[in-house]
Amino acid sequence: MKIVEDNYRHKGLRQQMVNQLRADGITDERVLAAINEVPRHVFLDSSFVEYAYSDQPFSIGSGQTISQPSTVAAQTSLLSIGSGMKVLEIGTGSGYQACVLSAMGAKVFSIERQRNLYLRTKELLGQLHYRVKTFLGDGYEGLPSYKPFDRIIITAGAPYIPPKLIDQLKPNGIMVIPMDRPSGEGQVMVRLTKLPDGTLSREEFGDFKFVPMLTGTASD
Repeated sequence: MKIVEDNYRHKGLRQQMVNQLRADGITDERVLAAINEVPRHVFLDSSFVEYAYSDQPFSIGSGQTISQPSTVAAQTSLLSIGSGMKVLEIGTGSGYQACVLSAMGAKVFSIERQRNLYLRTKELLGQLHYRVKTFLGDGYEGLPSYKPFDRIIITAGAPYIPPKLIDQLKPNGIMVIPMDRPSGEGQVMVRLTKLPDGTLSREEFGDFKFVPMLTGTASD
């Protein structure tokens, strides 16, 4: 079992990171407060602790990464999270993004396709106080038995918009999804709003780089 420690040094480094995010243009103070609350270092291997509050991604095994803080902040800001909202996350990974959403008062339902990563993250989340329900499954399928969701966030590069996830999104709900560029080089961050008539409004917010969104489940 991983020992969860969050000391004054960790908190000081986290505050510096938040100050930098603010300076770099993140304006949603609720997002910044949540990032300042969640101890990012506990989601990383102990060998990375010294760098946990730098703005860079790290490998977490199973071919996955923990996104850099600026990416987490950007995606979370685009969701416009309100307290009590039901949020579906595709790609639990380390659990860090899910905990940031939970710290904002969201009810988080998160799917991970990698069995070993799912088990490891589920154990860690059990030691933390954030309200996150985790599931092993195929992100393209979503969680139809728990629909509808106010928000859906996808934390992997998607080749197309999964129709089953759109079906699970409430009218006026928002999905934030990194869409693969036609060139195959990285993704563009897309915010989709599901209008009352079922059509989608699309906005784009710049270039990012994510691991690919894959189908099915897998073990290392």
